[in-house]
Amino acid sequence: MTTEVPTEVKKGMNKSLLTGVLLVVLGIVASALPAASTIFAETWIALIIISAGVAKLIYAFQTRNDAGFIWKLLLSVLYIATGVTLFVYPLTGVLTLTLLLGSFLLTEGVFELILAFQLRPQQNWAWVLVDGIITLLLGGMIWFQWPFDAPWLIGTLVGISILFTGISRVMLSLNAGSALSHSDQATSV
Repeated sequence: MTTEVPTEVKKGMNKSLLTGVLLVVLGIVASALPAASTIFAETWIALIIISAGVAKLIYAFQTRNDAGFIWKLLLSVLYIATGVTLFVYPLTGVLTLTLLLGSFLLTEGVFELILAFQLRPQQNWAWVLVDGIITLLLGGMIWFQWPFDAPWLIGTLVGISILFTGISRVMLSLNAGSALSHSDQATSV
């Protein structure tokens, strides 16, 4: 008697595999064009901060009769001014963002290591472990290279991190597909 793998499970595995492949491609592109990736990331963050400032400004005027209007207004101006400054002078923001990225990658590396040991009973769990170790090393490299290599460092390191995250996701997706095919074979006997 054979059991058919539910369509939802197959779709989920395909989406996970596709996401992993997309992350691998994006990681390669970001690593190949590090200066452009750095400026792109910095500009994206600037636009997010500007958008948050505009939202805070709208909220401040919507609640202008409530307490704290001046502080809400000043906070929104701070957001907008910071975002505009980052947008107009992207290289200035790269140094600060480099340190923030280092902190992010160190934290992500620790979380990936914890996840790897939680996934230890699964086959291919070591890929998540390798991802965590590499991400931790990349975060540490930022602290030792800052500020000299800031213009290319963000794009390169983020690209490498995304690449290895993609590889680990592809391997875990392949592991899930392999487990399903083995269970299909076992139930058909």
